[in-house]
Amino acid sequence: MTDWDLRKLRVLRALEEFGTVRATAEALCMTPSAVSQQLSSLSQQVGVALLEAHGRRVRLTDAAHALLRHTDIVLAQLERAEAELEGFARGEAGHVRVGAFATAIPSLVVPALGALRRAHPGLTTRVHQAEAAEVYDLLSAGEIDVGLSLAAQAPTGHDGRYDRRELLTDPLDAALPAHHRLADARALRLRDLAGEPWIYGASGPWRDITVASCAQAGFVPEQAHVASDWRAILDMVAAGMGVALVPRLAAADDTPGVSLRVLRSDQPRRHVVSAVRSGAGGRPQVAVVLRALADTAADLGGPSVQFN
Repeated sequence: MTDWDLRKLRVLRALEEFGTVRATAEALCMTPSAVSQQLSSLSQQVGVALLEAHGRRVRLTDAAHALLRHTDIVLAQLERAEAELEGFARGEAGHVRVGAFATAIPSLVVPALGALRRAHPGLTTRVHQAEAAEVYDLLSAGEIDVGLSLAAQAPTGHDGRYDRRELLTDPLDAALPAHHRLADARALRLRDLAGEPWIYGASGPWRDITVASCAQAGFVPEQAHVASDWRAILDMVAAGMGVALVPRLAAADDTPGVSLRVLRSDQPRRHVVSAVRSGAGGRPQVAVVLRALADTAADLGGPSVQFN
C-alpha cells in the first residue's frame, strides 16, 4: 500500500489551483525545484505520470485529476477527524482566524467577536481583511479558519473544499446628494437614476455589482467618477458629484449631505456568506465563531441559521 505524504498531495492540489510550478512555489513559500521534486517523488510513489508537457509549461494528467478528487475527500475527512477529536473539548479556548471583506468588519465581525470575548475570554481571534474573492484563497492556504465573502465571489462549479452558509442579505441603497431632485421622491426606483452621473470603482466586484444592477434595471450607468473607498464615494455624493449604490453594511452611519434611499421595486441585493474548509465547521472553536457571526447577522436582519 502506498505510503501517502499529505505534503506532496497538497503541492499537487496547489499546482492545479495556481497553474504553474513557479506560481505554486511562490504560494507555498518553496523553490520551483522543490515543487518539481515533490511532484516527481509523488509520481514515482503512485506509479503513474501526474504531469505532462504542454508547450513550455506542464499540465496535470487525467490520473492527477483523479488523484485530486480523492485528495479532496481525504483532506475533508481529516478535517472531520480533527473536529471529532477536538469535540472532547468545549471550544471555549483556542485561536480562530477570521478573514472578511472590508464592509463586513465594522457591522458584522466586530460585534460578533466582541460578544465572543465577553462570553469566552479564553478564545482568541485574529481578523484578516481581504477582498471577498481572496477569502477562499486564504482558506485554501490555511491562513484563516473562517471567511466572510459574497455569494457572487464563490469559486465556480462544484468545489468540495469549502462549506458555505448564507449569513445576511445586504440591500443596496441609492446614495443621492441631499439636495437632489429625487432625494424626497416617494417611491424611488433604480431606473429613475438612469440619466445621472455615477460613482463606482474602475474594476473589482463592486464595479461588477453596480453595472449588473443597473443593467437589470434597463440601463448602463454613466461613470462620472472612479472610486472604491466608501468614505470617498459618500463624500463625493455629498458634494453633489454624482450618485452611487451603497451596501447598507457600508453606510450604517448617517452621512451629512447624503440621502440614502431604499429602492422599492427593483432593489438590488448582495448575499453575505460564511465559508470554512470542508469538514472544519465541526471544530468547537470554529463552530463558536460561526454561531456568533450568525447571531450578529440575525440581529441585522439575516436568515435564521441553525448550528449543531
